Amino acid sequence: MSVALTKEIDTRGSFCPGPLMELIRNIKTASVGDTIGVLSSDKGSITDIPAWANKAKHEFVAAEDAGGEVKRLIVRKSH
Repeated sequence: MSVALTKEIDTRGSFCPGPLMELIRNIKTASVGDTIGVLSSDKGSITDIPAWANKAKHEFVAAEDAGGEVKRLIVRKSH
């Protein structure tokens, strides 16, 4: 899947809750409809970020392999 990103945050090497906290910080200043990708090597992000997006009522778009142990988790700001 190829999603056009508004912004990508590189949190490789950061551990829970770092990647999620970076996403939250960035989504607060994003515009509605912006799509943010989070590059994460933290295995917890694969469950934490989609769960947070659902709870916060944003759209979790996709989780993609980004090479090796790294995932790109994509969230669209809904409000």
